[in-house]
Amino acid sequence: MTFAFTFPGQGSQTVGMGQNLAQNFAVARAVFDEVDEALGEKLSAVMWEGPEATLTLTFNAQPALMAVSLAAFAVIKNEYGWEAIKPVYVAGHSLGEYSALAAVGVFSVADAARLLRLRGTAMQEAVPQGQGAMLALLGAEIDSAKKLAAAAAEGEVAQVANDNAPGQIVISGSKAAMDRAAKLAPEYGIRRAVPLPVSAPFHCALMSPAAERMATALAALDLKIPEVPVVTNVTAAPVSDPSLIRSLLVEQVTGVVRWRESVAYMVDHGVATLFEVGAGKVLTGLAKRIRSEADARSVGTADDIKSFGDWLKARGEG
Repeated sequence: MTFAFTFPGQGSQTVGMGQNLAQNFAVARAVFDEVDEALGEKLSAVMWEGPEATLTLTFNAQPALMAVSLAAFAVIKNEYGWEAIKPVYVAGHSLGEYSALAAVGVFSVADAARLLRLRGTAMQEAVPQGQGAMLALLGAEIDSAKKLAAAAAEGEVAQVANDNAPGQIVISGSKAAMDRAAKLAPEYGIRRAVPLPVSAPFHCALMSPAAERMATALAALDLKIPEVPVVTNVTAAPVSDPSLIRSLLVEQVTGVVRWRESVAYMVDHGVATLFEVGAGKVLTGLAKRIRSEADARSVGTADDIKSFGDWLKARGEG
């Protein structure tokens, strides 16, 4: 019975996240300290004290969510040992891919924090406020979402951004195109088109300026071979070559997050249990929708970590 670790993306942030870990485990506190030092500010204070509006800012939310994920990961690694917790794959949703890569040694926690601060800033600055938007298409399948985006574009940007799960697709692009898509959605058999409360149109061609900035930053880093393969957003398949990982992280900024296919790949290749490491339970819910036969659990608090240890013991590895 094999397992994989997944790492959440933006939208899972809440004020107070990770504080329970820092209070209970020195190794978790060390991760938050490393992130604070890398950024030259107390991001941990924003995470634990708010205000929520400040935490939700893209350039804060991205490194903050990574910090919680890697703090939780550091605890389970320290408590139970790498050989016991070594998964067959790791994967992360959008910014969570950086958490996954740092977890398996491609770059350090500090590098991940700096990259995500830049990524969040660059994505925010790529499109002036109010000129882009994102829509969650409820009840949509990937083909109908693609057709809707094509019909709504009318020469502007409109494309699938996240293929999250059956019946949950997100499209992204110019504000006018997203407005058209919302009106056209019923014609494509889509139950509802819900505008997302985001500050920029992520994962579409409008993010090209951010992709260029990430390419420059990633080119300056020495990426290591991951200790286990990473199922990437762009390929929905495992990757271990550092040069390919670098180019895929750039492509990911404007490309589709192929999460449905990524989870399906892991389950179809023997993964029986998916552990979401970090804040919230968004990916746990999606996993159950993608492959109902998969066991999906979350590991983000001290209690979750104890439950993870109990699970390991039950399979004779703790």
